[in-house]
Amino acid sequence: MKTTQLTILNRELTILRTHLMRSNLSDYNKKKLLEELKNAKVVKDDELPENVICLDSQVEIADVSSRQKFTFQIVLPSEANMKQNRISVFAPIGIALLGYQTGSVVEWEMPTGLKKFEVLKVTQKEFA
Repeated sequence: MKTTQLTILNRELTILRTHLMRSNLSDYNKKKLLEELKNAKVVKDDELPENVICLDSQVEIADVSSRQKFTFQIVLPSEANMKQNRISVFAPIGIALLGYQTGSVVEWEMPTGLKKFEVLKVTQKEFA
């Protein structure tokens, strides 16, 4: 399978590397994440394209097989709230999506098995 190059901020790189060492990710996900991080393009805040998923991004994705759509924001664990569609960056889908951009298809082993998601839309949080 072709590896897509992630575009990430240094803070996301740190989050993903830390999670990789401390988590109980499946062997498939560990291997995939290690490969993606090895090839990731690390950029500064002002260099991150608007359509790349990062911490605090609002994301709309679709399950490739069912075409079911999901919209949520990726946040720090302390800000996660399922009722408000705020998903922890450490949730399986949060870890899977960081660094991908609109149009990407992300394959990740979820608790329910191997899934493919298409990134339909990415909106960055507006900071006051």
